Amino acid sequence: MTDIAEGEVLTDVHRGVGRILLNRPKALNALTTGMVAAIDGALAAWEHTPLSAVVIASTSVKAFCAGGDIRTIREHSLAGDAEASERFFASEYRLNARIAEYPVPVVSLIDGMCMGGGLGLSVHGTFRVVTERAVLAMPETGIGFFPDIGASYFLPRLPGAMGMYLGLTGHRLDAADALYAGLATHFVPTDRLGAVADALADSPGAPVDVVLNRLADRSPVGASRLAEVRGEMDWAFGAPTLGEIEKRLRHLDTVWASDALIALESASPQSLEITHNLLARGRQTLRECLAAELTLTRTTIRTPDFLEGVRAALVDKDRSPIWEREAQGGQTPPA
Repeated sequence: MTDIAEGEVLTDVHRGVGRILLNRPKALNALTTGMVAAIDGALAAWEHTPLSAVVIASTSVKAFCAGGDIRTIREHSLAGDAEASERFFASEYRLNARIAEYPVPVVSLIDGMCMGGGLGLSVHGTFRVVTERAVLAMPETGIGFFPDIGASYFLPRLPGAMGMYLGLTGHRLDAADALYAGLATHFVPTDRLGAVADALADSPGAPVDVVLNRLADRSPVGASRLAEVRGEMDWAFGAPTLGEIEKRLRHLDTVWASDALIALESASPQSLEITHNLLARGRQTLRECLAAELTLTRTTIRTPDFLEGVRAALVDKDRSPIWEREAQGGQTPPA
């Protein structure tokens, strides 16, 4: 993981609007330490500049941001370089907090994939614009990790048991689901997305919400599939334990419940336990949640499940991880 992000993050101020462009398209804008530092540095430099808004967007047609460069974190763990991993997570979480506390509205333009760290760049800002190509998810339990970047703050604050469902299963949301969940605030078609920064610059005195609504198309939220299963979701994932969640899903015996069970059964058992505990107590402040997550990263990234999960998903790409508990015949590994 390089600490230099030359050309991978493009920043400027255009007619009173700060613009940050993620420009690592071949890696789907997976965040490196250098990229995080470049974004954080730009925001820090602009804090006392009279801006009307800051826009975060991507040069990739496929992704806003696929998350943190977790494959490199695995390499650090294998090499015993805890300092490099600590530097990445600590700087990423500081950036998440800065975005949440920024003095002017931060507007993220989510076109394509937005996973993990991509949500850290967007959901803490004031406005999250999605297009018809947007796909949002926190898929960490499938790679032996846990939903971080402040997810233990924002997931428990979603309606009902939606946050627990999304955090445990890694379910992918389209634009309609993202708007229904509240992870997105506006829907703007892809062909109008490039006009957002100019529209904000043209109307510096207007509320950002009003400017975005002028560009918005009819919201697809009525087509949300999450809305259709909301009752089942709240009942099943509102259960107090993982075992009870699985029991309720089996009792429902619906297609949605079956899919949710498959997702849980394919995830790392260790990650499910960490995530459930984290989200169950996540009603703290954002900074407290980020501090707790940083502490968890130090141990989690050294576990066999993390090394195996990232191997299966991002290195060998066989999508067939063998979790430690499975390798031990179903026995719970010692803490």
